[in-house]
Amino acid sequence: WKKLPKPFFCLAPLADVTDPAFRRIIAKYGMPDVMWTEFVSADGLFKGGYDALIKDLAYTEAERPIVAQFFSKDPNIMRQAGKLAAELGFDGVDINMGCPDANVCKQGAGAAIIKNPKLACELIRATKEGVREAGSSIPVSVKTRSGFNEDEIETWIPALLEEKPAALTLHARTKKDMSKVPARWDLVARAVELRDRISPETLIIGNGDVVDMDDARTKAKATGCDGVMFGRAIFGNPWLFGKKERPEFQERLRVLLEHLNLFAELL
Repeated sequence: WKKLPKPFFCLAPLADVTDPAFRRIIAKYGMPDVMWTEFVSADGLFKGGYDALIKDLAYTEAERPIVAQFFSKDPNIMRQAGKLAAELGFDGVDINMGCPDANVCKQGAGAAIIKNPKLACELIRATKEGVREAGSSIPVSVKTRSGFNEDEIETWIPALLEEKPAALTLHARTKKDMSKVPARWDLVARAVELRDRISPETLIIGNGDVVDMDDARTKAKATGCDGVMFGRAIFGNPWLFGKKERPEFQERLRVLLEHLNLFAELL
């Protein structure tokens, strides 16, 4: 994290999107400064679904630096996930504390953890412990939202920062908001202020409604965040992080077919 330019630009962990085939296409046509896997159920990995889910953690050297993201409400399971990420050679491990999906929240994971700051701290500590058990020092980070049903940034973000995560990605909406209301980037600016006071070494990454690189640079300058994460802007545009404009239809169609063939081969 400390070697990245500021601001840096990264690709969000998108469920059922940023799989190994998708990430290879992105790495080839416009590699971001940091890549994430899609989120993986740590409970599924270590409670009987290892063979199916381990495929989601396949990556190539071209995708580095790459961060593995997991979700779970069980600190012991997250300890195992941290250890696994280190053993697999990932550059970092991230804990999902922001997914608004009803099934994930029903498990007490994802955004549901916002309602339990004490558990959130335990999950961060356990993940760090797992990394150390693997004899590694890869950084542990967190991706979250500004609150569950309403903005809780003044209590929720400080609780996370007390655990000194290497990076903290803030999707500037609540769980209740889903993606139905505009992201509040003033909350990202507030997270930066809280970081400066509580955990100056933690990097703050803003996320939500970023449309292109110019927009990302504008938001980074306005809020003082260290990095900006893109989500839906990547759809249909693997050239997003590259320097060239999105190409004409024939080239887009060719890359679409390349992606489909790669998906069939890998998945």
